[in-house]
Amino acid sequence: MEETAKYYATGKRKNAIARVWLTPGGGAVTINDRPVADYLGRLALERIIRQPFDIVEAVNQYDVRALVKGGGIAGQAGAVRHGISKALTVANPDFRTVLRRLGFLTRDPRVKERKKYGRKRARRGFQFSKR
Repeated sequence: MEETAKYYATGKRKNAIARVWLTPGGGAVTINDRPVADYLGRLALERIIRQPFDIVEAVNQYDVRALVKGGGIAGQAGAVRHGISKALTVANPDFRTVLRRLGFLTRDPRVKERKKYGRKRARRGFQFSKR
């Protein structure tokens, strides 16, 4: 593998969009030019981001640089995971079957349902009083 190799992919989850670049390195992860621990602040979200590397046994082999916008931190973490998974398949096509089987290459289609008129939220109606 050449030293200037850079692998790019886009990941999405809810309303978050992550642009992810993988470069061969020591495993440093930065999101919006901040270390992942500072940006996310929750260990569970950091684990979500590192899942693709654990599965393909490529821990500390790639540096991750992600630019994320939209959504909250949980959706952004899912978007980064999706982007990392797609970038890993660009780096090594052999990873595709493993990541596909575990669902990391599939965009999670669940998004917030819109609010309907005449209701408090998407489905919640107003409280009914008989008397």
